[in-house]
Amino acid sequence: MAITAEMVKNLRERTGAGMMECKTALTESNGDVDAAIEYLRKRGMAQAAKRAGRVASEGVVGIKLSDDRTLGVLAEVNCETDFVARNDGFKALVDEITAIVFTSDQPSAALVAADGPIGSRITAEIAKVGENMAVPRTAKLTADHVGSYSHMGGKIGVLVQIDGAKGEAATHDAFKTFVNELAMHVAAAAPEYTTRAEVPSERVEKEKEIYRAQMAESGKPANVIEKIIEGKLGAFYEGVCLVDQPTIRDPKVKVSQALDAVAKAVGSPLAIKGFARFKVGEASQA
Repeated sequence: MAITAEMVKNLRERTGAGMMECKTALTESNGDVDAAIEYLRKRGMAQAAKRAGRVASEGVVGIKLSDDRTLGVLAEVNCETDFVARNDGFKALVDEITAIVFTSDQPSAALVAADGPIGSRITAEIAKVGENMAVPRTAKLTADHVGSYSHMGGKIGVLVQIDGAKGEAATHDAFKTFVNELAMHVAAAAPEYTTRAEVPSERVEKEKEIYRAQMAESGKPANVIEKIIEGKLGAFYEGVCLVDQPTIRDPKVKVSQALDAVAKAVGSPLAIKGFARFKVGEASQA
């Protein structure tokens, strides 16, 4: 069967594969489009397996928010080189994958599985581009208001969740400024937890053990040592808990204090529900 340019064009639009790959697939399948798609998928899987061992630590973190700002998603899409990461085609792929996460109710593991909508799309792109790619993690957050921030061209992506911001409160200039600065703060300060309550007790005890060991030869009374330890724990919490950290605007003001000030300005109680922060390459180093 003669393979026409129109047939090649249509298959390319459906699969994203290169023109020569589409022509070969159609030739091998004698013009049967479904068989050609299966041929390309199989070839893509073979290419993906061949490149699976190569490190994919470059990439972009995609962000998408609902129009009412009550839902936000992050999707980290990795490739091997910054050259590919800066390519318009790769950026379009990131947008496509982020949109899949946004609209799907499936868990991330199902989406990125080899036969999932993201996994199969990545497999096809690996065959097309010739680099290993991966989607190591995604996040989907909901709240009364979700803010976002993208840093360094998508190398870092952040979502922050704020509850209590409804109606006029969410459109207040002071609130919008706070949310933007909070997302920027998370990008810069990289907190691990939102509040002290989220810190595992095992980690707190480990910190205390370290402090006690440091004070073991001090000769100070036990009650004094415990007070010193509590002081050191305060500094520890400032390092890892978002609400305890000094703000990027004013190091003398903690995030919790800035939140209280904004709540007063907008006339509505506010709470930081949580956040997500993805930095490209972190997942591959874990």
